[in-house]
Amino acid sequence: MSKDFIVETSARHIHVTQEHLEILFGKDAKLTHKKDLSQPGQFACEERVTIVGPKKELAGVSILGPVRKATQVELSATDARSIGVAAPVRESGDVAGSGACKVVGPCGEIEISEGVIVAKRHIHLTPADAQELGVNDKDIVWVKLDTDGRKAILGDVVVRVSENFARAMHIDTDEANAVSSNGKLRGEIVNI
Repeated sequence: MSKDFIVETSARHIHVTQEHLEILFGKDAKLTHKKDLSQPGQFACEERVTIVGPKKELAGVSILGPVRKATQVELSATDARSIGVAAPVRESGDVAGSGACKVVGPCGEIEISEGVIVAKRHIHLTPADAQELGVNDKDIVWVKLDTDGRKAILGDVVVRVSENFARAMHIDTDEANAVSSNGKLRGEIVNI
C-alpha cells in the first residue's frame, strides 16, 4: 500500500447545533444535503450564513452537517483577522476560550461567546492506516507536500485516529495557497 494520503483544503465553514439551526433558519429546520465530504457521514449543506466580526463580515459561509453538540466556526487566520476576531489554532471541538462572533441566517441571528477557531492541520486515519504509517492518535507529525514550485514540510500536524474516518489530511485555505495547491495535493509523513 502507498504511504501517502490526499491533502484536502478545508475552506471556511460552520458546524451548528439543532437549536441554533432553528434560530437561523426557522422552527423545525433541517440541513439540506448538498454533497458528501471525504469523511464518512459528513456533508456540505445548501444552507449558508453570514459570520460577523467587529471589523466586517463574511457572507455565504457553508454549514457542514450533520448538526453538532456545539456550534463552531472554522476560519483561516486571514479570515479571522479580516473580520477582527481573535481565533486560536485548535483541534475541532476545542473551543473553550476561543473567538466570539455573530452568525446571521435568513430567520434570525445568534451570538456565540466562543467557538471561532483556526483549525489545527490534521490527518484523519483509521486504526489500520495509523498502524501502517507507524503513528498513534494525537501524535504530532511533519508532513511533506510536493507541489510544483512551492514544496513544503508542515509541522504540528495532529494525527486523529478512528474507525469512522477516511484517510485524508486537512489544511486551511491559507496553507493551501502557501503551497499553491491545485486541488490534487498528496502528503507523506516524514521524520525531521
